[in-house]
Formats: sequence, C-alpha cells, structure tokens
Amino acid sequence: DAEVMGVATGATVANFASIPTVADVAIKVAGKESIWVPAGAMYPSTTNGCSSLAQVETTALRPDLKVLDFAADADDFAQFSVAFPKSWNEGTITYQPFWTVTAGTNTGTVTWQLGGIAVTNDATINTAFGTLVATTALAHSGTSNDLMVSAESGAVTIAGSPSTDDVCFFQINNDVSASGQTGVVRLLGIKVFFTTDAANDA
Repeated sequence: DAEVMGVATGATVANFASIPTVADVAIKVAGKESIWVPAGAMYPSTTNGCSSLAQVETTALRPDLKVLDFAADADDFAQFSVAFPKSWNEGTITYQPFWTVTAGTNTGTVTWQLGGIAVTNDATINTAFGTLVATTALAHSGTSNDLMVSAESGAVTIAGSPSTDDVCFFQINNDVSASGQTGVVRLLGIKVFFTTDAANDA
C-alpha cells in the first residue's frame, strides 16, 4: 500500500527498493518527460524570421522533410508555444534540436539558442522572452541528408513565473556568431524535456 500511495503522490523510482510493476511492466512515475515539437508546429518570427515552412524531398517516395531554413550569415528566429501538462513542476526545461543542412558536404558547426516566456490567464502576452540558452556546437557530418542531433542543452529558465494552465511561448534561433556552418541550416524540430511532480493531470 505504501508503494502504491508513493506512486500516486509523485514519488520517484529512487524511493523504492525495486521498481514497482503491474503485470511485469514498470509503473510510470513522476520525473523527466519529453515532447516532440516538429518544425511544422513552429512559425517564423515576424522580425528577423527564418524561412517559411517548406517540404523538401530527399528521393521520390522516401521521407519528405518539413523544415524551417535558417540563414548562415544572420540570426534568424522561429517561435512556437506549449501548454505543459498540469503535472509539470513549473521548473526549468532543456531541449535538443534535430537538424540538417542544405549543403550536405559542409562540415561547419551549428549552435542553437532557445528562450521562453510563460503567460498566465488575464496577463499580457506582450512580454520579452527569457534568457537565451545555447546548445553545444555540433559539426555537420558532411554527408548530404544526414540527420544531426545536438546534445541536450543546459537548463532553460522560462520567464514570467510559470504556473498551472499557462501557455509558454518559445523562440529559437541559429546563433551564427557561435556557429561555423556557412550553408543554410534546416531545423526539423526539437525535443523539449521537462519534469513532472505528479502522477497525472487531475
């Protein structure tokens, strides 16, 4: 009973001598989660925006890509929003970009940046994003159509004192001053990591 109650109140696996299971399958408990935000769910910023969403064919009847193109010589920006589940602990998040380049033989590095702002009910959306947090620079493989997966970022503090039922707006850009890529960079999407402190959204 104590183990079941512990799971219901958001206890982590570390609280148990062994991982609780149902029919030999581990019970999901509160902790680190992730969501995928594809480029198709993003849009170019009105000011200094990246290119509009495009569909790119690799080879006929092989995967087509929905991408946002970021210039190599200027900081271009895209935005998206997330309404996190109530089980989110309203703490920091991290992110991991997935990308490729238009000039597949270019082995230059790419550095991404992300900042966020949480907006609550009856509050203005017209608020600045929080501090941008960069990923570690990653060099492209030099092979055309290779998928590149940047390392997970450090902690991103979302401005605006996040709370339950907020909408969190985010802005992402290719930081050209920290990148060595001279070709256009294509963003396929990002994985956003967050932490829950409850078993569900009740």
